[in-house]
Amino acid sequence: MTDAPAALCAAMLLLPLLTAVAICLVRSPLLRDRIIVGSAVVTAGLALAVAALAVTGTHRSALGGGLQLDGLGAPFLAVIAIVGLCSALVSPAYLRTAHETLASADAERAWYYVCLELFWAALLALPLIGNLGVAWVVTAATTGVSALLVAQSRYPKALEAGWKYLVLTTVGLAVALFGIVIVGAAMPEGRGLAGLSWQELSASAAHMPRSTALLGFVLIVAGLATKIGWAPVHNWLPDAHSEAPPPVSALLSAALLPAVMLIAWRTTIALEPAVGARTGSMLFIGFGLASLAVAVPFLWRRMAWKRLLAYSSLENMGMLALGIGFGDRLALA
Repeated sequence: MTDAPAALCAAMLLLPLLTAVAICLVRSPLLRDRIIVGSAVVTAGLALAVAALAVTGTHRSALGGGLQLDGLGAPFLAVIAIVGLCSALVSPAYLRTAHETLASADAERAWYYVCLELFWAALLALPLIGNLGVAWVVTAATTGVSALLVAQSRYPKALEAGWKYLVLTTVGLAVALFGIVIVGAAMPEGRGLAGLSWQELSASAAHMPRSTALLGFVLIVAGLATKIGWAPVHNWLPDAHSEAPPPVSALLSAALLPAVMLIAWRTTIALEPAVGARTGSMLFIGFGLASLAVAVPFLWRRMAWKRLLAYSSLENMGMLALGIGFGDRLALA
């Protein structure tokens, strides 16, 4: 491993955090807008460079600090970079035209930018995380900050949607954490957090009791399904998407849902020696078919366009689940 990929990743993840700090210190709204736009362009460029290194096969290795660079996470990282850039670019115009409760107060604008940068930083980290335990922590971090963004307008429906999203996804993450604890206990030798790396899980999976590993695996995927938005645990999705600011809705649909699905996919790959390839495939196919069955009828109904896009996201995640479940080259492509 060379220092270049690690430096790029570090800069990519630190820049949004530093931008959030700068937003808190700067008083000029115009300067804040410029900082957001400039930082987003640089961050997206760094992320695309990291993704390109992985896709071309130039660097596929551990980066240290629980991060890894590989071809599986590269497409997800590239999508998150592009969607995050677009969200940041349109946010200043959105805030200028939003309802007065969101746009008039300077503190509200600053708070929106801070939450947006923190949310994007966590999303950029997810495809690079090489440890199931760390991935769970970062996924949980996205919940709090994105719930604040969903409820940003402070309308009663937005507050209700934010709380619904927070409660339901937190319950799901608690279920996933229980599954992680079960898998950790089933490992032959307790190695703490380091034992939950994808490589260690894969190496230890063959020596785990099948029934215990299967229980932990199902709990992990079922818990993460609430964040992915798969049916039947998708109830927060239409409300959160319809009430969130449009730039945030884009990040929820095109960045958060696929990024968390990647964690479920990596877990399936790592635990395949213990639970079997067929088990993971059937679980993904089941969630995929359920999501399509729920989403498709709503796509033919008249409804607000943002709510319609939420059901479109549910349908898209169902298609991705089917692709992973089928597992052949065409389906994965």
